[in-house]
Amino acid sequence: MTAAPSGDPQGSTEDGTVPPAGQDPPCAGASCASTLKGSGRALAGLRERKKQRTRLALIDAALDLFLAKGYEATTIDEIVSAVEVSQRTFFRYFATKEDVVTGFLAEYDSALEEALAARPAGERPFTALFEALRVVLRTIGASDPEESARFRRVRQVVESTPALEAAQMARYAAMERALAVEIARREGVDAERDQRPRIIVAFHTAATRVAFEDCAREDIWDPATVAARVEETVALAGATMRDWV
Repeated sequence: MTAAPSGDPQGSTEDGTVPPAGQDPPCAGASCASTLKGSGRALAGLRERKKQRTRLALIDAALDLFLAKGYEATTIDEIVSAVEVSQRTFFRYFATKEDVVTGFLAEYDSALEEALAARPAGERPFTALFEALRVVLRTIGASDPEESARFRRVRQVVESTPALEAAQMARYAAMERALAVEIARREGVDAERDQRPRIIVAFHTAATRVAFEDCAREDIWDPATVAARVEETVALAGATMRDWV
């Protein structure tokens, strides 16, 4: 065991006092700062996990009610009552009732945008879009049982609720704008003046929509099966563009 330096009894504090037997010395200096920083990170992580649990609990309760009673017949009061939180808590996470559904799907839109930005610079636009989509579809197909169930139920609510159509179209439009801007950047063209990025993105998005609608019509809700069907349809769209256009 290394001996304590002379004049600095082992376990003494910065002012030279020795804590009572059995009591740990308080931290000081860089050591204390490091400990406090680590504690702060742990607390921040705990808060984030708690917030995520609350958000998912609200989504799950809302989906239960939407599927049992119908989207339009469900109130925000009923959702918060099921989770035993206040309306104020609900509005910390969602701007509106429809945001419970569209916000969940928008996370996949953001993942698609990030995957597209990460594609190799030399890839052609439709290929880059397709490969980025495959990344997201693999994530959906490999998700854990809880997330798979959530995705399946969100799709069921969307496809059975005409009242959500306008929100869905707004979500698609926002996603298409973001993807078109990225395609324009990759191709070195002006996103405002050159229509080609918007055209190729709209074509790609239409193919994914056709696949989702076909799955709903055929009562296919399993996330892995839906993901595979979407991938097949978008690949077919690419071949169709080469063969028919």
